[in-house]
Parts: sequence; C-alpha cells; structure tokens
Amino acid sequence: MSETVQQNGVGRGARLPRTARRAQLLAAAQDVFAANGYHAAGMDEIAERAGVSKPVLYQHFPGKLELYMALLDKHVDELVRRVTEAMESTTDNKDRVRNAVGAYFGFVDNESQAFRLVFESDLRGEPLVQDAVDRATTSSVDVITATITADAGLDEARARLLAVGLVGVSQVAAMAWLSDNRSLPKEDAIALISNLAWRGIGGGFPLLPPND
Repeated sequence: MSETVQQNGVGRGARLPRTARRAQLLAAAQDVFAANGYHAAGMDEIAERAGVSKPVLYQHFPGKLELYMALLDKHVDELVRRVTEAMESTTDNKDRVRNAVGAYFGFVDNESQAFRLVFESDLRGEPLVQDAVDRATTSSVDVITATITADAGLDEARARLLAVGLVGVSQVAAMAWLSDNRSLPKEDAIALISNLAWRGIGGGFPLLPPND
C-alpha cells in the first residue's frame, strides 16, 4: 500500500509504501522530541518536519503518546539487541565485557540522540513510558545474567547482581563520557571501563571448564 502526501490539494511528496512512510515519520519525530522533549513537541511540528500533512501523520499514529511510544520501543529494542549481540558474538568473557560496555557507548554516541528518550525521558510519570524505560535495563540485565550463570557457575541471584553492576557502570560511564563532550576517543573510553569491569568479573568469577 502506498500513499501520496497531500497538503492544500497539492502533492508534496513521492508515493511511499506504508512501512517507509512510518520510518520517515519516526525519524522526524525523533528530531523534534530530542530537541524539545515530549511536552513541548507538537504534532504540527512533527508533520512539518516530515513534509506531510497532519492527517497523514494521524493515519499512522492516533496521538502524540502513541508516536512517542513507537519511537521509544524502537530504541529500547535497539539497545537490547546491541547487548544481546555483545553476549552472543563471542565465547571469550573478556571480549563479552568489552562488547557490553561498547554497546552502551555506541548507543549514546548515536547521532539520532536515541539515548535521550531512553535515559532522559521527560515523561517518566507515564506508566507506559516507565515500563519501556525499565525494559531497557531489565532485558539487558536478563541477557547478561543468563550468560554469567551458564559460564561462571554462579547462582542466578549472584549472576544477576553482577549483571546489574555491569549494566550500571556501562550506562553511567557512557553518559558521563558524552556529557564531557567525548573528552576521550570512544575506543579509549570503552577500553578503560571494560578493563575496570573485567578485573572484577574475570578475576573473581573465571570461566568454568566445559563438561566432558
């Protein structure tokens, strides 16, 4: 299914498949929400940024909250995907720690400023938003917990606390690095924080030998 953008009876844009139009609208909304926050952002401005009429915008998203949630869920999924990939991309635990830290630095370094919706949302009082933000942490912790439990032989409670620590230090350090205007090259910052984390995890909880 395709649609043509119309405003005042004049075609303003090329015909786009519905999925492509939705992606275009989300990209425009990202710019507006990142610049203004949820409360100051307007659907008029988002439609204008996307180059569409408001009726076209409302065909895809019935309201501002639904649009915000679609964008937030997209970014949470992306962060969890990065962390999952960090755990699954290697069986070397030192590399896993580095990759997990790198997942957070890569996420906050994203030019779309997706991190602002996930880590700095001004709509935390909305239950749907809080649930999505919490999922960014809990799902990442779940992925790391499963890996630590399997490979270090720890019970779930201890593995989960270690996972929370790794997620916490990665997120806080990445945000601090960004706030400090990337004072170190990203790879140097990742190496510094991953070395800190690895000395604790690798020294105290080594990889168990495989069962024969």
